[in-house]
Amino acid sequence: MYTIFIILGLLIITALSAYAIYLLLKVKQQKQQAIQAKKEQEKTVKERLDKLLDNIRYIAQAMLEDRCEVSEGVIRIAKLFDILGLTDQVIADYPSLFEHYKVIKEHPIKEQRKSLHKQQRMQLDYLRMRSESKLTVAILDEAKRLSQYQG
Repeated sequence: MYTIFIILGLLIITALSAYAIYLLLKVKQQKQQAIQAKKEQEKTVKERLDKLLDNIRYIAQAMLEDRCEVSEGVIRIAKLFDILGLTDQVIADYPSLFEHYKVIKEHPIKEQRKSLHKQQRMQLDYLRMRSESKLTVAILDEAKRLSQYQG
């Protein structure tokens, strides 16, 4: 009689041990999957960061080669830095770029610009051109450094 209880007890202990081992292996597998998912996410974030930094360098180079107008390049670069969350870190390194951006960032484009009265468009153009004439040399100097920017 005791033998039956001992055998039954051993079977229960063996079954519970096997289930515990199964659960431990499952937890280990989930941890490995979580680590792998985190690595893939970090890789994706790094690839996106690298692509945005490449875009900044490309736009800066285009500005230097007159393939991109200064104001357009300034807007694009400043917005990319905003997307990257680096504006506060780089604003001191590229003061002319961000000074010009402050002047033109609220200027309407495309259809919004077309809907403005001619007088308003001329006034905005005057502000943009005045800022460009004052800052273009400094902005292009900053663009040279930005074309080599590594983050």
